Amino acid sequence: MSGERVRRLRHSAEVAAPAEVVYALLADAVRRPLYSAGVVHVERMDAEGDRERLRVWEHAGGRVRCSLWARVAHPDELRIEFWRLSGEAPIASMAGQWSVSEAAGGHRCVVSVVHEFTVAAGSHGVEAARAALAAGDNARSALRSVRRIAEGRGGSRQRMLRFQESLRIEGPGEVVYDFLYRAGDWAGRVPQVRHVELSEISPGIQCVDYRLRLPDHTVRATRSLRLCFPHAGRIVYKTTMPWAPVAAHTGEWSVLPDEHGVRVIAEHTVLLDEHAAPPDDAYAIGGQESTEPPGTDTAPPQESAYAPPGRSATHVLAGVAELSGRQEPAPGLMPGPGLGSGSDLGSRSGRGSETGRGQGRSTGSPAGPRSMPRPAPKDGRGRTVRGSAGQGRGHRPVPEDGGMGERVRDAIGQTSRAILEQAARHAESAVQALPRR
Repeated sequence: MSGERVRRLRHSAEVAAPAEVVYALLADAVRRPLYSAGVVHVERMDAEGDRERLRVWEHAGGRVRCSLWARVAHPDELRIEFWRLSGEAPIASMAGQWSVSEAAGGHRCVVSVVHEFTVAAGSHGVEAARAALAAGDNARSALRSVRRIAEGRGGSRQRMLRFQESLRIEGPGEVVYDFLYRAGDWAGRVPQVRHVELSEISPGIQCVDYRLRLPDHTVRATRSLRLCFPHAGRIVYKTTMPWAPVAAHTGEWSVLPDEHGVRVIAEHTVLLDEHAAPPDDAYAIGGQESTEPPGTDTAPPQESAYAPPGRSATHVLAGVAELSGRQEPAPGLMPGPGLGSGSDLGSRSGRGSETGRGQGRSTGSPAGPRSMPRPAPKDGRGRTVRGSAGQGRGHRPVPEDGGMGERVRDAIGQTSRAILEQAARHAESAVQALPRR
């Protein structure tokens, strides 16, 4: 970097939370999409002790870029060093550090992030200024989100929601994945999807605009960015236009083959913001709320023959300790969306080269964290109530958030179940269309 000017930016914020809580939040790099607006997805490539290598997808200026990063954690000092291993111009190099220090006055701390970067030779001053502005905006946005999460009532345990839906399908995995990949065809097939527009930013990177009907029959508009890994059977996504009281939402579709078919899993991690929730409507979406016009069929969809009645999800409220303790096996470096020429994800049909397979996961262990089984509900005397998931008989205590998390989970889960059931029907139709021997 001889002769290059090093630019340095520093941003700090005071947080009304213990320093250890804030550090644990920052230490879990895979969780960054929840508190960094521009980060779509993070994959941990490998880890050894306090060192790790990460692949990070970020969106800005209508593009999704992928870059490789290294981090070294210093838990005793409450700081994390990071530097970029690869990326795109005009940034020639980027490094920095997160640090957390205790503040006077009890359970408070100061969190700071420093960026040091150089601009590629030949770049104009306006490009350097634009890069500095982007780095500053991202830092301020991340600090605001970290403060909001850490200062949440009772900590992030009551603000973070993780759950999954799963369905066993007897049919070819390629057909099931193709249905999930072609989200632009869901309107008219999935009852909750009233309208959808899908565009591909580049092969395998999709921007999807939805209008979804919620359980109370209101319709919300939302947008997601999706990264597709066809041969790994994975589609990961982030909602970039969340609806109140959802502050952030990330998820993943996984198609896991076995001897007779596939198991499809829809995973969700949701960050709630109870202050954004209107007092009388859990599903309001600000200025984008609407209701179905008169005469519209708003009857709830009938139970599918592919899934048992009742809620099939496994739910868990996850706190800092559970999420920050996640580890993954060390995979090999494989190209992914936005890394390389962009052609390695193949055609729009969802087929392409081996992308994402090098994540160090077996076919029986899908990407991402697994939710833990929810404890059986208790009655008013502390006795276990038996029954179907989510349909326990007897007294159910009112959650501290007034049931907001339960309603949000039901709204998202209902749509996921409907998509899974339609994927099963799609696979069944494909099997029936095969010539009989």
